[in-house]
Amino acid sequence: MAILEIKNLNLSLNGSLILSNVNISFSEGYIHAIVGPNGAGKTTLGYVIMGIEGFRNFDGDILFKGESIKNLNVTERARKGITLAWQEPARFEGLTVEKFIMSSARVKNPGIVREVLIKVGMEPEEYVNRAVDETLSGGERKKIELASILAMKPSLVILDEPDSGIDISSIENIFEAIKFLKSNGTTIILITHSLAVLRHAEQAFLLCNGCVLREGSVNEIIKYFGKKCLPCVHKNKPEEPEDFDLRTDEVKIK
Repeated sequence: MAILEIKNLNLSLNGSLILSNVNISFSEGYIHAIVGPNGAGKTTLGYVIMGIEGFRNFDGDILFKGESIKNLNVTERARKGITLAWQEPARFEGLTVEKFIMSSARVKNPGIVREVLIKVGMEPEEYVNRAVDETLSGGERKKIELASILAMKPSLVILDEPDSGIDISSIENIFEAIKFLKSNGTTIILITHSLAVLRHAEQAFLLCNGCVLREGSVNEIIKYFGKKCLPCVHKNKPEEPEDFDLRTDEVKIK
């Protein structure tokens, strides 16, 4: 069953067509990936789904649980259970980590703060009274934002470049948090150009120049993305890839 359907979506910004005839169906309870090179339109598509101001004037439709959300603003979509984790997380001057997480938690139980911080690899005692401001690194704020989403338990979450700004030692915590979301019934959309992140999805869509070139299994999309999109030298039609070693992300030269 599809939880989210994007139908014949076209978006122009400043006179340029950014997304062109996008048709995607996201199955409920799965981990999906929207993958493509920088500038492909991935983040823009995430903003359109979330209903961010400036990204709502599009042709086509978006259905969430079978109902159109095209005319809903970001707050109304959030109330329906859709959320977005930004590539560059926000700062909240004067708001402590504990209050930030509790403000989004579905169940207002103080114990949830400790639980979700541990899930993303952070020591609760070190962070609960810290302010969500410039004293935290981008990676720390990103993990705190993810912790707040764990506490929120949304129906659908869009994670924009979830590994961006995260140190290598914390990457596995991020992937474990993604699995935890899925185990609680959340549908996940990973926006990424990372093969490492793509491998944690169950279904993938390859986006290039605002067009969906291909959809299918992760292994199938890796073959195209790994061979032709780093960097991509094709406008909208990648050639068939040569043999590709899925273990090393390398093309086998015949």
